[in-house]
Formats: sequence, C-alpha cells, structure tokens
Amino acid sequence: MRHIPDDERRWRLARRHAVAPAYRVDGPEAATRAVTVLHATEPATVYLSVLARVDGVTVADVDRALYAERTLVKQLAMRRTLFVFPRDLLPAAWGSASVRVAEAERNRMAKDVEKAGVADDGHAWLDRSRAAILAELAGRPEGMTAIEIRDGLPEVAVKFAVTNGSVWNHSRVLTHLGLTRDLVRGANTQHWRLSRPRWTRTEDWLGEVPEPLGAEEGYAELVRRWLRSFGPGTETDLVWWLGATKGAVRAALADVEAVEVSLDGGATGYVLPDDVEPEEPVEPWAALLPVLDPTVMGWKQRDFYLGPHGPQLFDRNGNAGTTAWWDGRVVGCWVQDDAGVVEVRLLQELPRAAAAAFRVEAQRLTDWLDGVRVGTVYPSAAMKTVEWVHP
Repeated sequence: MRHIPDDERRWRLARRHAVAPAYRVDGPEAATRAVTVLHATEPATVYLSVLARVDGVTVADVDRALYAERTLVKQLAMRRTLFVFPRDLLPAAWGSASVRVAEAERNRMAKDVEKAGVADDGHAWLDRSRAAILAELAGRPEGMTAIEIRDGLPEVAVKFAVTNGSVWNHSRVLTHLGLTRDLVRGANTQHWRLSRPRWTRTEDWLGEVPEPLGAEEGYAELVRRWLRSFGPGTETDLVWWLGATKGAVRAALADVEAVEVSLDGGATGYVLPDDVEPEEPVEPWAALLPVLDPTVMGWKQRDFYLGPHGPQLFDRNGNAGTTAWWDGRVVGCWVQDDAGVVEVRLLQELPRAAAAAFRVEAQRLTDWLDGVRVGTVYPSAAMKTVEWVHP
C-alpha cells in the first residue's frame, strides 16, 4: 500500500483545485470541474470561488456560464446543500444524492403540513401543490420568482409556524421540485452577491433533459469526480461530503475500483486506480478563498491543511468562513474594511515571502470587488475577533 504524506496531499490540492496562482485555469467551467462542484449556499461564493481559480474572470463570464450558455447549473443535492454543477454531472446527482434529500424533504413537509392543520394528508397536499406550480409555469419559459408564484397561488403559499419559526410552504414545494429535476433555479433577478432566481421548468432551461442515472451509478460517478479532485480521502470524508450511507460509499468505491493508500496519522485513504503515482512538490503559494469554498469544505477530516485552527475558522455547524492559505495550509482569514479593501488576518507567524504574496492576493481581490462589500451569515470566530492584520 502506497503512503501519501500530508505534504503531498497539499501539493495535489494546489494543482488540482487550481488555487495556487501558477495553476489557475481558463474559465468558470474549468474552475468548477477542478473541485467537482461549487458551493452556492451564498451566491457570492460562486463568483469568488471562480475568481480564486481564474485570472481575468469577470462577473459577466460567470453569468454567461450560469445563465446564457447554461454549462453550469445550480442544483440542491448532497447534504441538502445548493451547489453549482457542471451540466454533464447533473444526471448523477439527480439519481442519487438529490433523490435521497427529496425523499427526506417530502416526508418532513408532509408531517409539518398535517401538524399545522393545512391538510389531513400531507403527501396528497404536496402532490397537488407541485402540480399547481408546474401548471402555473407551463408556457412561461422565462420562469417566475418565488414571490410571483406566492401571489399567483395563495392555496399553495400557506404560511404556518414550525419549531424554528414560520415557513412559506410554496418555497418548500419549489425546493422539492428542484430536487426532483422538475424545476431549476434559472435567471437571477438580483445583484450577483444576492439570490432571487426565476424558477423555470427544467425542459425550458436545459432543452433536452437527460435521464437520471441509477442510484448506484450516480453515487459512483460523484465519487469518481470527488476522488479526481480531492483524493486521497477517507471513507469518513466521502460519507460526509455525499450525505450518504457507508454502504453507498463502499459500493461506489468498489465500482470505481478505488485504490487504498495510507495517510499520515494511520488513516486509510482512497485514490483512483490511475492516480497512485507520486506528486511533484509545489512552490509556496498564497490564496484567499471565500466563505464555504469547496476546497475548504471538501473533506470531513481536515487536519492536514487546518492544523489547530479549525475552531477559529468554522462555525459550530461546520460552515467555513473566509480563509487565507499559505503553502497548502489555512493560516488565517480575510475581511473587508468599510471601503471594501481586503485585509488578511493571520493566526500564526509566517515568513516574509508570505507577507508579499498575501499583499498581491489582497490587492487582486480588492481590485476585482471594486468597492462591493460581500456580507455573510457564516462569519467565523477569526473573521470577528482576530485583530492582527498582515503587513
């Protein structure tokens, strides 16, 4: 069994994730494929994750991929998280991770509807509501916003109390229709750092809609892509990333003929069968990644790049704030001042070369944002409390 030390894992990350400046790629599609999928929980993350991997990219370039050419598509999938998928990977998610989440959402929604007294049979209510929304969208290739659907279908847009507050049912039904590939989040009607999509029938957005893969085949393809981007990774990493069972992950690893390798600390990792050769070293590099960037969120077991800094960089629910990387390790975070200037805040001492590299990256990000300030609902402790600004 080959051993892959942590240093080599960091060299792989630098190249394959296109985060080291020398290995940046040529567009939004390549940036997305580098990390399998992009996190889209916060709309700005999509743009900033692409920027971190592509020189000279513009908001218009990302919008082109998302909304004009539609080579990248938003899809709720693993762990009930919204991602941006390369279009050709959608059938794998539709048949596996999205189906798993859709089933859980259906049961939860039906139970809530019955408990709130909206309907005696929550499943039947959901089926009627789904059909009503699809009928409302028929003949509207441009789609409709959630507010427009709420106003047009008051019988679906029932608001009621749940344990953690109140919900509009039409929003939950739209989410379910997205999980079952009936609808997609189409054109955005807001600024790029905000999200108010026009919900659109999938056939109107994509044209020909491919059939979903079977569950086993779908999970295998997701695991294959993940291993290409993130391998070596452990079974624990994959179970967390997929939001799947150990059984599903083990079957997928067998289907892709994954090869076992040993990792520092004694864990067993997996790589694809054509990916066992040693990786060449990478020169030290700096990068500034946004909240929930896929590189930061790609593994469950993160010590090889986080070291002792995890509690300061993730919130209690496991959501990552902004991160500053030096030579394959997270060493701090970044924030913006009132004028939108990017400041790098560090959690440890670094060499002078790192200071110079971070100044370059901070200026690059400041120039690109051009005064636009990007907020987040996932600020880390470091973003809120660390005061040492790198010179």
